[in-house]
Amino acid sequence: AFYDRIDKQHMTPLWNVLGDLVTPEPRSGCQPFAWRFDEIRAAMVEAGGLITAKEAERRVLILENPGLRGQSKITTSMYAGVQLVLPGEVAPAHRHTQSALRFVLEGEGAHTAVNGEKTMMRYGDFVITPHMAWHDHGNETDAPMFWLDGLDIPVVSFLDASFADGLGEDAQPITRPTGQSLAEFGNNLMPDNAERSIVSPLLNYPYDRSRESLEALRRGADPDPCHGWKLRYTNPLDGGDAIPTMGTAIQLLGAGSTTPF
Repeated sequence: AFYDRIDKQHMTPLWNVLGDLVTPEPRSGCQPFAWRFDEIRAAMVEAGGLITAKEAERRVLILENPGLRGQSKITTSMYAGVQLVLPGEVAPAHRHTQSALRFVLEGEGAHTAVNGEKTMMRYGDFVITPHMAWHDHGNETDAPMFWLDGLDIPVVSFLDASFADGLGEDAQPITRPTGQSLAEFGNNLMPDNAERSIVSPLLNYPYDRSRESLEALRRGADPDPCHGWKLRYTNPLDGGDAIPTMGTAIQLLGAGSTTPF
């Protein structure tokens, strides 16, 4: 009777739920799963015949953790999906409080434009879109482009801090030369008047440079028994993560190797 009375006043006794709130060890609904790109690609190609990038705003298939179905989460704190932009298409310009990362899975020559600068996208490139940065995607090649999107949507939603704008145009005005951010920040240099930021000013971490660094690391150091050879993507302004809410790294495992963990 007591429980019924306090329920009407939107109260719950802590002693009935304490064990689920303060657990003796971490507890997660996430389950391990591996998504295969050939299967994702086939479904994305089919989606490409059903809806345009402009109609969808972003033609993406969300990778949902089997233990978190219906929540648009790949882990408790992260959203992930695979995006397709077909030849001649543009994914319209918009911005939002969520930060985004892209790992290019297939294709070469499409672009992402971020705050007035285009960056060309190639296989293996790591591309970032800071929060509230105008961004659009275009494919002027004759082949489809696929990439993995990762966003901190669950973190922003947890804080009730989701805001978004549409530019009202397919593509934003380009005000900076292609490759400008890489020239300014990609060679252990930065403009003398650069302002500190918790988000990396680099738009693109090209795969050819990252692979070259990994190969040099492999020639000069023994692999970690768990991670092999692994390098973090960092913010050149402070050495922190490229995006503060999502740690990102690139990893090389030797052929035939098996980690013990």
